[in-house]
Amino acid sequence: MDNNHVVIGIDGGGTNTRVIVSDKHGHVLAYLERGSASIYKDKEAASNVRGAIAEALQQAGRTAADVQALVAGIAGYDAPSDLEWVTPLTELAGLACPKMHVNDAVSAHSGALMGRPGIVVIAGTGSIIVGVTEDGQFIRNYDFHHYAATAARSIAYDTVYEVLAGEYDESDQPFLKAILAHWGVASLGGLAQIAKQGFAADRRERDKLFGEFAPAVTKAAEQGSPVAIRVCERAIDQIKIGIELIAFSFASEEVAVAFIGSVANSSYYLHALRGKLAQGNHKRYLITLPQFSPAIGSVLLALKQAGISIDDNVIHQLQRFESSNR
Repeated sequence: MDNNHVVIGIDGGGTNTRVIVSDKHGHVLAYLERGSASIYKDKEAASNVRGAIAEALQQAGRTAADVQALVAGIAGYDAPSDLEWVTPLTELAGLACPKMHVNDAVSAHSGALMGRPGIVVIAGTGSIIVGVTEDGQFIRNYDFHHYAATAARSIAYDTVYEVLAGEYDESDQPFLKAILAHWGVASLGGLAQIAKQGFAADRRERDKLFGEFAPAVTKAAEQGSPVAIRVCERAIDQIKIGIELIAFSFASEEVAVAFIGSVANSSYYLHALRGKLAQGNHKRYLITLPQFSPAIGSVLLALKQAGISIDDNVIHQLQRFESSNR
């Protein structure tokens, strides 16, 4: 790998695509954020990713021919059939290097635990729980046909349904005002009217509208709103079950667990999950701060794919980049 050679790491999430160009020493030469990489969230997903790669290479002063490996973690890539829309995301003229496309949870685990055994909970735009055991098994809660409905949009949908079903009391009034304000209506009757019409005709637009309300739900739970607490506790219980399902396959009695995403890292969720996991079944859970972001996780995978040893100097350079971009 000569001095012009680089690798590309991509975190293609449901909300944003993050592209990093790094040299073999871990120096980040370019970092870009663009729109969603998932066709389920944005019909312009392919344009978002390709444009971000091209611009990142230009920013780094490199060409497609200089790229030795590319790893893209893509939200919504859950089955081999998804490659039909995933593969074109990184199809760029002259970009002929080895490419690896994985679910974005793989990149997240790579960054958070740097290849070490453990479980990563992702709850933000999407929701998935993944683990890598001591013998290298990669296990998702999806493999059990289990889904923790704790993505941002999920808890917002659940909240609105609770309210429209009348499951609230007087202490929820400040939160109800926030709900009405978000949907631009003056009363619950007005909210019921737009609900009966499906909130928004376009699914992507509807999910975005709900996802944007999630921070208000976790904040309301922290402030003591009974309806918000019920919604969050149900989701948190589902996360706990997902963690324990995966943890059963670990040999060790202690399993590292890291949290990624705006919902999972909200104050209410973190506090509640710590408490519930302290009383968990099967194992002892060691709550671990993620070492790196999912985008850096893809860079680490790309460096490995290019045959580059990830030594202390590489880690140090990547840590410097992450510290300066937090």
